[in-house]
Amino acid sequence: MSLPSSYKVAVAETPGSPLALKDIPMPAVGDKQVLVKVLACGVCHTDAVVAAGYFGNSFPRVPGHEIIGDVVKIGSAVVGVKPGDRVGGSWHGGHDGTCRECSRGLVQMCQNEEAHGVTLDGGFGEYVLMRSQAIVRVPADMDPAEAAPLMCAGLTSFNGIRKMGIEAGSLVAVQGLGGLGHLAIQYANRMGYKVVALSSGSSKKEFAQELGAHHYVDTSAEDPVKALTALGGADLIVATAPHAKAISPLVNGLRSLGKLLVLAPVGNVEIDTTVLLRKGASVLSWPSGNITDAEEALEFSKTHGVKCLVEKFTLEKVNEAMGHMLTGSVRFRSVLVVD
Repeated sequence: MSLPSSYKVAVAETPGSPLALKDIPMPAVGDKQVLVKVLACGVCHTDAVVAAGYFGNSFPRVPGHEIIGDVVKIGSAVVGVKPGDRVGGSWHGGHDGTCRECSRGLVQMCQNEEAHGVTLDGGFGEYVLMRSQAIVRVPADMDPAEAAPLMCAGLTSFNGIRKMGIEAGSLVAVQGLGGLGHLAIQYANRMGYKVVALSSGSSKKEFAQELGAHHYVDTSAEDPVKALTALGGADLIVATAPHAKAISPLVNGLRSLGKLLVLAPVGNVEIDTTVLLRKGASVLSWPSGNITDAEEALEFSKTHGVKCLVEKFTLEKVNEAMGHMLTGSVRFRSVLVVD
């Protein structure tokens, strides 16, 4: 197929400025690169962090790391994908293949990792140029807009929960009912756990139960620690809402050898280490996942009917999409849909 000489992107030109729509030249495709026509790209909180300059002075930069699209051109050394294939891209944009982490298959922790939308231009545009080692194969029958957030929010919650080694039938509590939380509840339910949703407000109870929560705790009216203790204590608590004061006391709601999995990038959180010592409990996290993890997250979601609820925006309304994400007015993930 013939390609245009240029294409439209939404770019962060200076720290803190609104994203600007620009036409940029169509790049040459390197030997190990893949050119993708973007169909949809999720809007993540990290995109706003990048645009604000917290990852350094890497400007101008096209954000976006929840990418779904179709391959339109491949480099001469690329194997495994071909033009017409439905693919995706996550945070992981590339790795060196030589460091200790890469040798153990933990490429998303590579000491020299590239990241879409951070060190490499991402998916906020009509096209994106990706490294072949970062290509995720996507089922063609998945809705692109619904699949896009699974590249980050879905992958993070799915992979984080399954890496904790919690036995099926155990009690898993999910703190927060936003973009990460509404997916974590679904994954925990489909993995065979008894699920408790922790969120503020009685109006969310029915929705949490529809997602798969067996119990709902309104944290504005009830102490979540007492509620969890009454249920015997949680084997795993998944913290998805970035509120340090809400996360801090949750270790008291763990049962012996329980785990607090922190997926929200919240900064410093006070933890009572006496509780950890007494219960043999632990506080852990997990950094997203590699390409295989992403493909397994997609396949699991498709097989078990895990759905990400999205609000769609055109590329021209990218700043509106970012604003909705930052104010929390979107339910539950903002997604750019590219014609």
